Amino acid sequence: MQIAWRIFILLLLLPNYGLCQSDEKKPTNAADTLLVNDYLKQSKERLADEPEKAIKLAQKAVELAEKSNFAKGKAYALKNIGIAYYFQGKYVEALGNYHQSLSIFKEHKDNVGIANLYNNIGVIYYDQGDDAEALDNYLQSLKYSELSGDKLRILSALNNVGAVYYNKVATYDKALDYYHRALPLCEELKRTDELGAICVNIGSIYFDKNDDAKALLYYNRALKAYGNSEGSLNAYNAMGRLYKREKKYDLALENHQNALTLAQNLENKLATIQSLLGVGNVYADKGDYKTALFYFNKAKTDAIAIQARHQMEELYEVLSRVYAKTGDYQKAFEYQSLFSNVKDSIYNAETDKKLGQLQFDFDLQKKQGEINLLTKDKALQQLDLQRQKLAKNSLIAFLGLLSILGLLLYRDYRNKVRVNKLLDQQNAEIERLLSNILPTEVAKELQQKGQATPRFYENVSVLFTDFKSFTAIAETLSPQEVVAQLSECFTVFDNIMERNNLEKIKTIGDSYMCAGGIPTEDSTHALNIVNAAFEILDFMKGVNQKKIESGEQPWELRIGIHSGPLVAGVVGRKKYAYDIWGSTVNIASRMESNGMPGQINISAAHYNLVKHKYECEYRGKIYAKNAGEIDMYFVRPNSIAVNNLSKPDITVIDADDAV
Repeated sequence: MQIAWRIFILLLLLPNYGLCQSDEKKPTNAADTLLVNDYLKQSKERLADEPEKAIKLAQKAVELAEKSNFAKGKAYALKNIGIAYYFQGKYVEALGNYHQSLSIFKEHKDNVGIANLYNNIGVIYYDQGDDAEALDNYLQSLKYSELSGDKLRILSALNNVGAVYYNKVATYDKALDYYHRALPLCEELKRTDELGAICVNIGSIYFDKNDDAKALLYYNRALKAYGNSEGSLNAYNAMGRLYKREKKYDLALENHQNALTLAQNLENKLATIQSLLGVGNVYADKGDYKTALFYFNKAKTDAIAIQARHQMEELYEVLSRVYAKTGDYQKAFEYQSLFSNVKDSIYNAETDKKLGQLQFDFDLQKKQGEINLLTKDKALQQLDLQRQKLAKNSLIAFLGLLSILGLLLYRDYRNKVRVNKLLDQQNAEIERLLSNILPTEVAKELQQKGQATPRFYENVSVLFTDFKSFTAIAETLSPQEVVAQLSECFTVFDNIMERNNLEKIKTIGDSYMCAGGIPTEDSTHALNIVNAAFEILDFMKGVNQKKIESGEQPWELRIGIHSGPLVAGVVGRKKYAYDIWGSTVNIASRMESNGMPGQINISAAHYNLVKHKYECEYRGKIYAKNAGEIDMYFVRPNSIAVNNLSKPDITVIDADDAV
């Protein structure tokens, strides 16, 4: 687990005692300089708590600095505006002001200011999940920090680069390189908190690499740096996890208890929950389920109180597993249901974040387009002035200008012809892409009316697939291998959907989603989607046979199907996507998550549509939000319907232990 420590240095460059103007091109009013510094000081004091006031004060500083030719004062004021926008979550506006400030610092060759601005820009891209842009800006910050000789900024840049590389297992070694370069600076500058955080991060990387000896070395080094400060919570809990993995339960409990005591003394609720979880996990690993449940339930109470959703997800999952171990299957099922619900809520939150990232990219591109347009207009105005000046000089110059103008018009005409040809090609490509991502009739409606009206369908079949333990499998492969193998599977799935008159909706990670009976209603959609499910299973059998023969871990696939009413269509006006909504979609997803690898798990509603064609085995019930308890069935391959299908006495199905 990475300790989220980054030195933003958002405020570090603001003046405490005033900026000087010794490098300005011409003298300025000393009173104006003092007033600019005063505006900057007031703006700094309001950045976090009153960002709107901070912006207004910094804008006053910009106006006065421009009048008094105080370039660096303007640069610092623009940076303040960017910081205030950052605190407001207006990242595009923040970047615009950062880049203006950066240009001024570059013009004056102020390496400290340049390093700071690159760091701040990198922070925005890091927060938006754009690791490539974040890394590029952090490396630029490191370059100018080294040129300036500012060791604190060098430390900040080294740590930030390491943090980006820590995000991926494949770049752990690069993360270690930058973290190790930062350690001596932490010690030299006596930055104990930063030293402790980096040591925990290094130890966690070695822990993930299963090098417990090195991990323990850095965890102990972190504890020494932290002393009894709040940061030592992370080190204690990390050591507890390490000792648990080594079956050294006494040492594991000692470290988790140390963390728990400190967290309670500091009234740190989140750290208390994490420490209680650690203690409970040790007792569960020892087989002392009663004590484990005591600590898990204490952690659950605090997690619910502060709505710590990720910790609630982990607690519900482990409580379900421990209650199952003790034979209390009713509670095990209750916590499995709670686990599914909180997992769904976390997924929705992550989806919102991804949508926010997409909006950030769009706004940034739009802003860049506006800048390019303004630049082009300015260039055209300058060219027009030059032409007028030449026309006034002499008749010869005027005739020459006419000749040049004729050539320019001819060139413009040629350019227009070429542009129109390119536009026609792009329009054809857009139509092709639109028909590829949207159903044909929806794409036509969108082109004709400019929008597509969502439609309600009385009965639609929805299918979900998901690979079991995909995260664990993916960690054994490179990112390129994961994407290539997923693409191979989903391409075949696409062909199967097309053969069976089904509509692919989307893929979500390693999950595949499709539907039958939309956008054109089809009375055979229920049978078609089961046929497609069997084709998918047949294909995966062939894939897994090859994997087993080559010594690779097979990819086990679960399939869930449900039929019912839903709404389908395209919403919004940007980045169109055809999607479906309604409880039918949620229930289909629950059918998949509660299925078994290699099986097709269907709901009672879908069973009633295919029972005349396929023999099905009753499995039990599952609770679905807003739908109550739902019967589930496995569809048997190459089967004929059995009229009097009996239902075994099964009332609860657990997703991990289903038979």
